[in-house]
Amino acid sequence: MTTDDHIVFIVDDDERIREALGELLASHGTRAVAFASAGDYVGADKPDLPACLILDVELPDINGLDLQRQIAQGDHPPIVFITGHGDIPSSVRAIKHGAVDFLTKPFSDADLMAAIQVAIVQDREKRSERADLGVLRQRYLELTRREREVLPLVVSGLLNKQAAAELGISEVTLEIHRRNVMQKM
Repeated sequence: MTTDDHIVFIVDDDERIREALGELLASHGTRAVAFASAGDYVGADKPDLPACLILDVELPDINGLDLQRQIAQGDHPPIVFITGHGDIPSSVRAIKHGAVDFLTKPFSDADLMAAIQVAIVQDREKRSERADLGVLRQRYLELTRREREVLPLVVSGLLNKQAAAELGISEVTLEIHRRNVMQKM
């Protein structure tokens, strides 16, 4: 991976941690952008690249776990939590809500880089699925009204004769619409 094809966001109120993580990531050819608070991160313009969010649990403006819950409604990168005060309930909550990992300070560079790698791969896959879904939506919009009526019947496994009867059209007409659907989708 090159520096230009992904990014890591760091949210930690400790400047030394932000700097150390930034240097570690730079040494691995990874671009990083650091924020001192959750509010700074949420309010920032972010490049449209595969990403990972390294998030401290204890922040001055909001708990990292609460931020995870808030941003879960939108489009956000996978999260790797870091904390100096880890406990089992917090780590379980973070993982149950989709965090890639929950690392307690001090953690090894290798553990962090492995978690970031997993997060970047997850984000790439999510972006690819979203792009594929967008293509399917566009193709669906190109179907005629009748083709949109035929599609769910075909997908549900009805025979042409059954689907034609349900729509009140001939089997030959249904086959034409079905062929058009298959070509467009």
